[in-house]
Amino acid sequence: MTVPPESGAQGAAVVVAGATSASGRAAVRALRAAGATPIAVGSDAGRLAEAFGAPGAHDAAVPQHACDLADFAATERLAEGLRAQFGRVDGVIHLVGGWRGGGPFTEQSDADWDFLARGAITTLRNTSRAFFDDIAASPRGRFAMVSTTTLARPSAANANYQAAKAAAEAWTRSMAQGLALGQSQRKEDPTPQTSAAVVLAVKALLDDTMRAAAPERKFPGYTHVDVLAARAVALFSEDAARLNGARLDLTS
Repeated sequence: MTVPPESGAQGAAVVVAGATSASGRAAVRALRAAGATPIAVGSDAGRLAEAFGAPGAHDAAVPQHACDLADFAATERLAEGLRAQFGRVDGVIHLVGGWRGGGPFTEQSDADWDFLARGAITTLRNTSRAFFDDIAASPRGRFAMVSTTTLARPSAANANYQAAKAAAEAWTRSMAQGLALGQSQRKEDPTPQTSAAVVLAVKALLDDTMRAAAPERKFPGYTHVDVLAARAVALFSEDAARLNGARLDLTS
């Protein structure tokens, strides 16, 4: 594997949360190509093994861990185990979530809200808290989440989804301020900003399976999962002071 010499991700240990999704698999591929060590995290060990090979089957297998990231105690145990295994964690790419939407405003269901709150908010809160100190301590610490460009004009039909994403964005920006307070905004002996929490915004994601299923469709404004993955990897090469708290629009 040839590693781009300019890759700031080279040698980094990066958790990919939601790794068995199309975007998660793309992120794992892109991180490996950049010379990083992607750590695939998902809720089901069988799906992880199907996506990345049986753990320990060969030296090139992707490290993988099954964890319910909606359970904070379990997420803390995961973080402790990864520190013991890798010595450090340099980043988290949060790709857990899913979409529920459609229907009139008054029919936005509690079941959909519970699903979205668990996937988009609770898992993000837990991973950001469990790995905050790791990201703050890393000379290239990065935390990235995926949000939606539609928050500027939220719709009645997608109220549940957009409200959950808005909450997740607010949490991520709060994390960014926490990182700044420990580095560039520290009252005594401030240091250069080396860690960043970032929001990556898309209209919708596209993968090759979707293209193959509808070859005549144009998918205007969609962002391919490979583009999302490449942008996430590029974060490790960019200035943390500029990135921290940023909302980057990846609409194609």
